[in-house]
Amino acid sequence: MLTLTLLAGGGAALGALARYGIMQLGRPVNNRWPLPLTTLIINLSGSFGLGLLLASHLPITWQVLLGTGLMGGYTTFSTMINEVVLLARNHHCRTATYYLILSIIGGIGLAWLGTYCAF
Repeated sequence: MLTLTLLAGGGAALGALARYGIMQLGRPVNNRWPLPLTTLIINLSGSFGLGLLLASHLPITWQVLLGTGLMGGYTTFSTMINEVVLLARNHHCRTATYYLILSIIGGIGLAWLGTYCAF
């Protein structure tokens, strides 16, 4: 049990570092788009990656490290929700709605695509 916990924690740390790096690289792009594009790309690519992992039949240790840990630390539901609230609060309700729909429907669709591609 301790081993799985350490794997999840280590994977989460790596995922958070990857997310932070991508957010820093995407900062100039976010200033040109009405949507928080960097967070959207992170969450959609993470959904696809998680779909691949879930269908890959990896041993539980790899699923915990890569799925729970890496993808859990990489994707960020809380940031997405915060950005939706900020968009709506700043009277960009249409953009907030599009962002929310793209995030949820796109995330589900890409997770499904990931499971399909893993076969």
